[in-house]
Formats: sequence, C-alpha cells, structure tokens
Amino acid sequence: MRRVVPLVRGAGKNCDRVITVEVRDLRVFGRHGVHEEERERGQNFVFDVELEVGERGASDRLEDAVDYVEVARVVQEVSDARQYALLEALASAVADELERRFAAERVRVRVRKPEVRPAGLEGTVAATVTRP
Repeated sequence: MRRVVPLVRGAGKNCDRVITVEVRDLRVFGRHGVHEEERERGQNFVFDVELEVGERGASDRLEDAVDYVEVARVVQEVSDARQYALLEALASAVADELERRFAAERVRVRVRKPEVRPAGLEGTVAATVTRP
C-alpha cells in the first residue's frame, strides 16, 4: 500500500510531499527467541514496515520507486541470516538494512510474535524501531 502524506513545513509555504511505502502483516518463519526451544522449533514473526521515500515513485515508473518485493526480500534475508534473542535486535537489524539498501528518509519496523501469550494471557508482544 502506498500513501501520499502532505508534510506542512510552515504556514503560507508550499507543502512537500512524502510517499510512505508500507508492507504490512508480512509473515516470516524464523528461529529467534531467548529460549532454546523457540530457536529449535522456530515460529512465525509478523513484520510491519514503513519507508518514507520522498517522492520516489511519483513518476509512475517502477525503476524510480521502492519495490515492495525487494522490501519483503530484505526482511526475509535479515531474519534468515542469523538468530536473534530479542525482538528489539531483530527489528533493529531489519531497519538498518532497509535504511542502507533503500536510502529511505525514515524507516519504521514493527515485529510481532503472534504465538507468544504474555503471562499466559491473550495479547501480542512486539518491538518497534524507527530510523532516524
């Protein structure tokens, strides 16, 4: 999903446009977690990614835009590259790689563990990282 959000820089001035590229509910199987059992059996992780990319893609040419397929591949590659004990570290690694590869003005990565029940209760655990 792409959305264009006007960014007001001051009264009476022209508005800049910022395109935010979003990939939501991306399910990636991984072997991350503090407990050895989590790493051995693995589990699904759900990622929500936002990249602010200025006006890239406004030209209606794929070569000028951030390709969603490539964003999803980066998330998968980072997750597959190594095991992380903490969601915070996994989200940070994904955010850093997305920022590096796509030169985004801002990156936000949220990663959830849908199978974990905090204290045995209904709910979801997640970590969110924003760059810069």
